[in-house]
Amino acid sequence: MDLGRYPKERASQEMRNSIPGLGRVMVFLAAALASASFAIPEDWEEEGVQYGQLGTDVTLPCPGFHASSPVRWRRAGATALPEGSAIQQGSLVLPSASLAFVGAYSCHGEDGGLLHTVSLRLGHLPGVPFVSCRASDYENFSCSWTSSVETFLPTRYITTYRNRNGHVGLCLQDPSRPGTCTVHRSEFWSSYRLNITEVNPLGFSYRLLDVTMQAIIKPDPPEDLVVEPIPLAPRRLHVSWKYPSSWPKEPHFQLRFRLQYRPVIHRSWSVVETVNLSEVITDAFAGLEHVVQVSAKDFLDAGNWSEWSAEARATPVRDLASTASEETTTDARLESLAEESSQAPNPEPINHSDPLEKMAVLVSLGIFAFFILAAVLVITILICSCCSPGADPLERLRLRVRKHGKDKTKPSFLVAATHLRALPTEAQIL
Repeated sequence: MDLGRYPKERASQEMRNSIPGLGRVMVFLAAALASASFAIPEDWEEEGVQYGQLGTDVTLPCPGFHASSPVRWRRAGATALPEGSAIQQGSLVLPSASLAFVGAYSCHGEDGGLLHTVSLRLGHLPGVPFVSCRASDYENFSCSWTSSVETFLPTRYITTYRNRNGHVGLCLQDPSRPGTCTVHRSEFWSSYRLNITEVNPLGFSYRLLDVTMQAIIKPDPPEDLVVEPIPLAPRRLHVSWKYPSSWPKEPHFQLRFRLQYRPVIHRSWSVVETVNLSEVITDAFAGLEHVVQVSAKDFLDAGNWSEWSAEARATPVRDLASTASEETTTDARLESLAEESSQAPNPEPINHSDPLEKMAVLVSLGIFAFFILAAVLVITILICSCCSPGADPLERLRLRVRKHGKDKTKPSFLVAATHLRALPTEAQIL
């Protein structure tokens, strides 16, 4: 490939993980060597089309021009040529071309005969493409790119690689997936230098990118995610999934997983990591629908986490106690509503008394009556025992002593009078 054949071409490059001491000249040579066997297309197979760079002066030649006869230029669909245009030696010069100059032009001889027609297309030189690479397994990796400049022109890409052993090969492009290429049967412990070259009719530009499999490994999302409630466990959900089908089946290439879940009415996620293909969520909210996703990463923590899987949803079983309570409350509310709706006028007086209150009053009155009767009975027994003639002499003596004690409390004149009354009369003595 002779880069000198493109006078208006621009070569630019950007490297990641550049090798210390490698100068710009060496980088350019590496890019040239990587693309040496894959020529840049020279012919875009568009006869009668001329390409020009926006913002520059564009010259349209007239091949049938003779110096001895004047030439006239016309623009299809327009009555005049673009402002500032000039004819120099039969060629049309368009200064500082803009997209408004795009169209079909024709040159004519002095007699008006057609000498040549050309379709002008304007655009920009290619920019350095943005490139990223990813390995969904340890056997292949793919790279994707986007243009950094909108060129307005047809564009093609040349994609090659060189490994650390010096082998140069094609990064194969898939027509069904524009902007991507794949390196098959890659070596796990090897490093690769990718060369993505963007080419259009005005020139080319490229990017060099150094990659290692360990750095770009990113599995596909896990598959067949299933979430199920656990019977009699109101706060638990059982989650299971499978390895992505693109991941190699060798036992020494393992994955670890992370699980994120939340109730659908919440925004914040809870995250759990595991190496198993199933997990039990133990802090779910009973009766609320939950959304669950899972992603994967290399077991030894190489590369990046996969994208999240498609969502799966499930609702934990409801707590039996809370369910019964809610049902009881609901039934009570329904009954009260039914009673209120079925009430009708009643001519009889409404008795607002409470049967329990009546019972309490009756019991209190019965206890009070019992104590009164017991007191009356005790007093009656005492009186009868004191007045009875056959009473015990000791008991009588005790009563006299008590009576005598009471007499001592009387006034002295009453005691004297009592004593005088007790003395015998003179007639009784005689």
